[in-house]
Amino acid sequence: MQYDVFNGDADGICALLQWRLAYPEPSILVTGIKRDIALLERVPARAGDRVTVLDVSLDRNRAALLKLLAGGVELFYIDHHFAGEIPIHPRFSHRIDTASDCCTSLLMNAYLAGRHVAWAVVGAYGDNLDSGAAEAAQSLSLSARKLLELRQLGICINYNAYGSCLEDLNVAPDDLFRRLSVYATPFQFVADQPELYRQLLDGYAADMAAAAGLEPEFSNEAIAVYVLPDQKWARRVSGVWANALANGAPERAHAIVGVNARGSYQVSVRAPLTNKAGADELCAGFGGGGRKAAAGIDDLAIDRFDEFVETFNRRYSDLR
Repeated sequence: MQYDVFNGDADGICALLQWRLAYPEPSILVTGIKRDIALLERVPARAGDRVTVLDVSLDRNRAALLKLLAGGVELFYIDHHFAGEIPIHPRFSHRIDTASDCCTSLLMNAYLAGRHVAWAVVGAYGDNLDSGAAEAAQSLSLSARKLLELRQLGICINYNAYGSCLEDLNVAPDDLFRRLSVYATPFQFVADQPELYRQLLDGYAADMAAAAGLEPEFSNEAIAVYVLPDQKWARRVSGVWANALANGAPERAHAIVGVNARGSYQVSVRAPLTNKAGADELCAGFGGGGRKAAAGIDDLAIDRFDEFVETFNRRYSDLR
């Protein structure tokens, strides 16, 4: 039995698209909303089964990974999030790189020697790695309009993953992967599935327009903290809006705070684009995680909000 485990955002989906286009094989998909990270514990694999894991932190899945290895399962792992100590085991192979300028889609592209680079470009754009996406796209010799099309698709796929539950999303990530997986290139998908593409575009545009009217709860030259209303559109837009704010003010760090289904805060953090560092360590201090440039906190107690803002401000004020 083959299991494909992947983050439901653009990077996870586009990494798996590259892999399965290169190596088609029936598999059981295990994924969820963007914040569904502890995915390996859902995998009921047995001895002799194989599991491919893409774009989820090894550190957050360590116990389940070790249990699967002990049970005779073979694992292949590609990721760019904080991993901690990486296990050494004959049935465990990996490509893990936590550098701030890479993502899982670009790591997969390198592993496959560019066999499906257009999907890697989409994934990188979705992960807000514009320079890495543009560099990878050079081999395609695309017009500016075509490159913009890949960027927009990446942003929209990424936007679709955010929410507190699957019901918040426009399309469930496993369904979106299946609908994308029949197309060798993103351009074929856009041409053949205009209604789905338009659904993602229109949802993104409407939610971003709603967010545009919000003012920061706290801001200075180093940081800006926004608190979202407890509404579906706000939960959907949190990640892509954080990216847009980062792109608009690259020397400032940003935090987008919203209420989750458990009544605590959910936080998306973006380090300054001019200094992609510290987001993972900051969030880890509050029970979260991620990568150096972008990270998050799933459950920040309401009464720790002021502490978070103070710590956030101190960290990025000191880095200026």
